[in-house]
Amino acid sequence: MNDTFGECGRPRIGWQIDPFGHSREQASLFAQMGYDGLFFGRLDYQDKRERMTHKRAEMIWKTSDNLQDADLFTGVLYNLYQAPPGFCFDILCSDEPFMDNPYSAENNVKAKVDKFLYYVNLQAESYRTNNIILTMGGDFTYMDANVYFKNMDKLIKYTNALQANGSNVNVFYSTPSCYLKALHDVGITWPTKSDDFFPYSSDPHSFWTGYYTSRPTSKRFERVGNHFLQVCKQLTALAPTRESHMEPHLNMLREAMGVMQHHDAITGTEKQHVANDYARMLNRAMRACGANAKVALNQIVDPKYKRSARSGFGLPTEHPTPYPEYTFAFESCHLLNVSKCELTESKDSFTVTLYNPLAHAGHEYVRVPVTGGRYIVRDYRNVEVSSQLVPIPESVLNLSYRFSNATSELVFLANELPPIGFKSYFVTRAIDSLDDFLHESPASVATTVPSAEQTLAKQQAAQWHSEEVTIGNKYLNVSFDSNGFLSSITIDGVTNRLRQTFVYYEGTLGNNEEFRNRSSGAYIFRPNGTEKAVTENVQLKVVKGPTVQEVQQVFNEWISQVVRVYADESHVEFEWMVGPIPVGDGVGKEIVSRFYTAAQSGGVFWTDANGREMIKRVRNHRDTWDVDLMEKIAGNYYPVTAKIALEDENLRLAVLNDRAQGGSSLEDGSLELMVHRRLLHDDAFGVEEALNEKAFGKGLVARGKHWVVFGAKKPTSPTPEARERFLQNRVLLPNWLFFSDVGEVKYEDWQKRYTNSYSALSLSLPLNVHLLTFEPWKDNSILVRFEHLLEKGDDPLYSKPVRFNLQDVFRQFSIEEVREMTLAANQLKEDSTRLKFKPDPAYIVYSSVKRDVALEPPSPLPPNVLASRSPLMNELTRNVADDGFEIMLKPMEIRTFVFQLEYKP
Repeated sequence: MNDTFGECGRPRIGWQIDPFGHSREQASLFAQMGYDGLFFGRLDYQDKRERMTHKRAEMIWKTSDNLQDADLFTGVLYNLYQAPPGFCFDILCSDEPFMDNPYSAENNVKAKVDKFLYYVNLQAESYRTNNIILTMGGDFTYMDANVYFKNMDKLIKYTNALQANGSNVNVFYSTPSCYLKALHDVGITWPTKSDDFFPYSSDPHSFWTGYYTSRPTSKRFERVGNHFLQVCKQLTALAPTRESHMEPHLNMLREAMGVMQHHDAITGTEKQHVANDYARMLNRAMRACGANAKVALNQIVDPKYKRSARSGFGLPTEHPTPYPEYTFAFESCHLLNVSKCELTESKDSFTVTLYNPLAHAGHEYVRVPVTGGRYIVRDYRNVEVSSQLVPIPESVLNLSYRFSNATSELVFLANELPPIGFKSYFVTRAIDSLDDFLHESPASVATTVPSAEQTLAKQQAAQWHSEEVTIGNKYLNVSFDSNGFLSSITIDGVTNRLRQTFVYYEGTLGNNEEFRNRSSGAYIFRPNGTEKAVTENVQLKVVKGPTVQEVQQVFNEWISQVVRVYADESHVEFEWMVGPIPVGDGVGKEIVSRFYTAAQSGGVFWTDANGREMIKRVRNHRDTWDVDLMEKIAGNYYPVTAKIALEDENLRLAVLNDRAQGGSSLEDGSLELMVHRRLLHDDAFGVEEALNEKAFGKGLVARGKHWVVFGAKKPTSPTPEARERFLQNRVLLPNWLFFSDVGEVKYEDWQKRYTNSYSALSLSLPLNVHLLTFEPWKDNSILVRFEHLLEKGDDPLYSKPVRFNLQDVFRQFSIEEVREMTLAANQLKEDSTRLKFKPDPAYIVYSSVKRDVALEPPSPLPPNVLASRSPLMNELTRNVADDGFEIMLKPMEIRTFVFQLEYKP
């Protein structure tokens, strides 16, 4: 917008008139972008009633427990985004237009204006100043804008004409920014709020908590899209020679991901054909960006492209067309979640390249689908890496639409993975017998001479278990009872209850004509009674090896799960698979994974706000009003985008997820996450379709992961909270796997001729600092964001402010200048000033119980001047000092910089 409209076009207002609930973190991000305020339309009907009654519809939202200057003025719109009743002048509306012919019997000017003034005065009673904002729109309006504007012109003209007769109402076209400025200039004080606006209910039986889970596979695809967007941005910025196709390809993925954030896209509240279109768009964009990744990786691995035209990352030179032929494919396998990858299944030797998008050296357990036999994995130093073959669960093999010959996954630990860089492994099928050589059927596995550990894994997997089973490693063991359910976890010799099972709710079916007949649907979660058990007995298969131990569970024909413990991880991984959800009985179902512990959590649990700060939730409670819940299950559901947790003095349980889901703690010690839902009736909030997803002619199957971190509460570093934060980052942005067929290349040549391990950084960042952004920016510059990963009280060590030196980390770059920007990178930080609003004095206590609230606003104070920059601020921005760009980050702080690179011919 800066580039198109100049700085006057820079947004300063959040305008969220239709999202169904509001996250505190979103408001915090607006504040960090330099916004002055936020206006929105939807909030809980009880909350709205309270606020409108007590003039608390406009407030100062305290959007962070950690950051300074995080207040954001927030206003609730009176009538969602609609025109006042009777004043929708659109061709879609049946309201009467202005008929102002003075001689017409139909003349309705006086009646219209009187009705309008009545409405305006009614609205004014709910707000503190003599300025009010009227929204004039609706879904699909302004298709014939002329009609609407012509009538609004008349409304303004005739209403203002009454000022001559002493009317005190003045109407004019305006913008949210102008309205906010008027509120600011009145100089009064405002109420405050420090929780968020979840969950949203529009009537006693309509909690909009179903969309937290709706369309679980598109929610996952969006998350994968972001993962690849970060990889693609980084590799495009790192390409030694920038090719002309790169920017348009990267923009395709940026735009597809932007569209996916729409409040009817990521939410799953769109029609099926629209969801299909989003998937098509994202798929195309990922392929396009795949071309960037392939070129950048080939340029880096092959010395002949070594920055010939750019020493030390100067200006990217445009490639002479035609583009060169590159050696390696660097393909992505997009169906690894069903253990399918054509390249690894069909080739005798291939490389696996792990690209690490984090700014810390890391490790990853790699799982590659193969057709059996024995494989040798070597790293770039010709060291053989130990690996384990794990049979693919039967429920995955039996997917009717999975066309793959893979029967096993080759699992190995990839270690010391370079930060913002990659490392490649060379995998070869070992030829042990003629059968193998001839690529006989996968059954030929039996005729090979497998190593002992591989035999062990095979035999143990062969039979179903009914006795108790334990799997684990040096950090923890998890045990399953004789019915096949996970039952306990042992850490440091102490065993605690930890049970996991699947339950489902039946969706209410109604005609939606009155509140009590509301159906469960894409938006609404409305269970018809309490949960139902899925099974009393779970079938188990056990696989044990040196790299991973896992239990493959089958709950019924349509729910299965793998519980895994990797040799070097201190968490447990659950990979669930649910679907097709049966609806032959005419009942929609909503499936939940539930965990039980003995923790005395007292009704309290925590959910993340957009993956950053954790927000305290209390069962059957809202911070700002006395809630009266008629839907005890749906009314306690909250959005979980990264983590849900509970604890008591001694124990803590956290569950991390791989996509947005709804979650809750409906009884002490228990957490649940809804993983999938299939419903047979629309909920009448606009989709006009039942949420009944199908794929390949059957109900949709969804598969995903939960990571469980369980342990004693302890004050020493690293605390469970810190471990969870670090793990959260690793599962959000794991290493991206690229595969290349190297059938034509001998290992020795590959090792000698190519760069198979690379990092763009000269130093890992501190563990509690995340490189949030690293992408090509305008005119030979790079946009970089650093994020402090922890909150204030998370950890005695890692929660401290942290300092590091840019030069030390980015030694390979010739940085000419570093400019600090606002979060949106569209304004220099030092040029950003925000309007400041004064909170009500502390003695005005708001509580829906005490009705003696001071309703009269205090007498206006003079308008407050813009806050000048505090000396502390100056100290912090002295980042481009002579000592080479020292950066300090406080807990949860994100700082945004543009690195201007030198041009070196």
